Amino acid sequence: MKLLFDFLPIALFFAAFKYSDANRDWAAAFATEHFGFVVAGGAVGASEAPVLLATVVVILATLAQVAWLKLRGRAVDKMLWVSLALVVVLGGATVYFHNETFIKWKPSVLYWAMGLAFWLSPLLFGKNLLRALLGEQMQLPGKVWHRLNFAWVAFFGLMGLLNLWVAYTFSTAAWVNFKLFGSLGLTLAFTVAQGLVLARYLKGDAPTTAQPPADPR
Repeated sequence: MKLLFDFLPIALFFAAFKYSDANRDWAAAFATEHFGFVVAGGAVGASEAPVLLATVVVILATLAQVAWLKLRGRAVDKMLWVSLALVVVLGGATVYFHNETFIKWKPSVLYWAMGLAFWLSPLLFGKNLLRALLGEQMQLPGKVWHRLNFAWVAFFGLMGLLNLWVAYTFSTAAWVNFKLFGSLGLTLAFTVAQGLVLARYLKGDAPTTAQPPADPR
């Protein structure tokens, strides 16, 4: 459920872009009428309206995520705060300058921020973030936690590069498809792959077995 919650703004971005891209004249008129006051020049062209409206949607969706968590008295992950800051700053720049380049950089910057957090936390604070997240669910030797943590650092770094490669090599529509399906698919595949490796390890050399997660109900 958390993964779906995290990907909700991306899904809404995708839906808003696809609808606007299929109705460009309407999208341009709607964006100019409702958001012209925050756009340089006050008018939005048909070619730029889909990304602009999708960016507005993802900004509002991320704000709604934070507000929903706060209203329920739940903690807001630090990475969600970082994501909110990035989407407001880079998304705001995309809207004002009607330039899609800014929002295209947002996933890469977020991936690299997460990678840096996983990499620097053990070096600066002696804390393995992956172990902090999953340590209550399973017990593993320190070297295994280190390898798993490094694997996520590498994954985040590569995902940031891959996002930029798609953004600058293919059309904006192709990048939007990758942003949802490619990112989600690769993240799920990487998670499953780590789970398979971890399960094999637990069956063999781990001194204790992983504890099952708490019942979400």
